[in-house]
Amino acid sequence: MDQEQATAQSEKLYTIGTVAQLTGVSPITLRAWERRYDLIEPVRKDSGHRLYTRKHIDQINRITSLTSQGIRISQIRPEMLKSPEVTEEASDSPRQRDHWDEARESMVAAIVDFDEDRLEVVYNDALAIAPIEEVTRRLITPLLRVLGTRWASGEGSVAEEHFFSFFLRNRLGAQFHHRTRRQDGALLLVACLPGEMHEIALQIFALAAHNQGFRILSLGASMPLSEVAYVAGKKGCEAIVLSGSMEPDTKVIENDLAELVASTEIPVFVGGQSSVAVCEAINRTGATALGQEILAGLNRLKAYLAEEK
Repeated sequence: MDQEQATAQSEKLYTIGTVAQLTGVSPITLRAWERRYDLIEPVRKDSGHRLYTRKHIDQINRITSLTSQGIRISQIRPEMLKSPEVTEEASDSPRQRDHWDEARESMVAAIVDFDEDRLEVVYNDALAIAPIEEVTRRLITPLLRVLGTRWASGEGSVAEEHFFSFFLRNRLGAQFHHRTRRQDGALLLVACLPGEMHEIALQIFALAAHNQGFRILSLGASMPLSEVAYVAGKKGCEAIVLSGSMEPDTKVIENDLAELVASTEIPVFVGGQSSVAVCEAINRTGATALGQEILAGLNRLKAYLAEEK
């Protein structure tokens, strides 16, 4: 059995065009990363066409994150793509690199001790030196992966998970509530897909979008899509952005999302892990899958809205 057959039987495969859409990295650049730097090794069909797995998408997002930190593509080595916990050894600022490692370790210790005061101090310190997008990329996302490994191995507990989720949800909600209200900028309606009860990713996206100049109207968790078009039209929203962290029910995409797109001229986007899991189905409805990288998604939103003006 060759590589393509073995992979196709165990994992979903994505075309290079779909991967470019989900990551914001052009097909030309993806081919260069493969040929020139040996960083990505896609699955090859007999025809020569490239196919990519979810792991490849994660690696591409990792490369984008590293280059956004000022690391040259020629400095990135394959071992740096294996885990978000691998330190950026090629970085020119080891003090900053150590800060994020120490912050993550401090937050894990605070969670294990159920120490909300300590969590608050470390989180505030991180926000004092970096915007929410960077704090999310370099602290929160790696932290969630570390905690996920702890819980999966039995080292962590459900109580720890609930404790941290409650803390982060409330902290992000407070940041959003106390943000400086913008008088201009495109207005985005943001909401979770039906059945999606986890608002953390949506809150992080909303804060990052606000920092990028957007105005935000949030409808929160598990929003019935039948009501979205009316609210977006009434408030003059320029785009609708839906979020999901799991593979949605087929009916949600094929019926609810398709009906939403058909009922409004406002462009509809879907982000988060849901947009990766069912990218093709989302695109077939006329909506646009954004992927799960916040900055790449916001850049695509900006480009789309600029073209429409």
